[in-house]
Amino acid sequence: MQLDLVTLIVDEYDPAIAFFTGLLGFELAEDSPSTTTDGRPKRWVVVRPPGAQTGLLLARADGDRQRAAVGAQTAGRVGFFLRVDDFDAVHQRLLDAGVTFTRPPRAEPYGRVAVFLDIAGNQWDLLGPA
Repeated sequence: MQLDLVTLIVDEYDPAIAFFTGLLGFELAEDSPSTTTDGRPKRWVVVRPPGAQTGLLLARADGDRQRAAVGAQTAGRVGFFLRVDDFDAVHQRLLDAGVTFTRPPRAEPYGRVAVFLDIAGNQWDLLGPA
């Protein structure tokens, strides 16, 4: 058993793909035409960190309820965690790329951590070794 995908609701597919692949360095695993349950066109878009099994399903918001959840999927808490080997290099690369960090790096028992926002406004922990 494994966790395969986690849905991340976004405003639009292409800017979200650009953020995750261009800025974070994820791979675009799939971008296929699909349809909603009532037959309208949509895309099945999956991104994942290189070599990772678990990915993000980037789902364009459909309707008012989903649009309200963009950027607030975890009710203002950090809900996503990206672990990297070279914390300093990745942190600096993301800063240089214009990624918004809401909290500076700090040391915790589980390693170094800094909080950043994704393209939708969700909070992520960038995690690295102590």
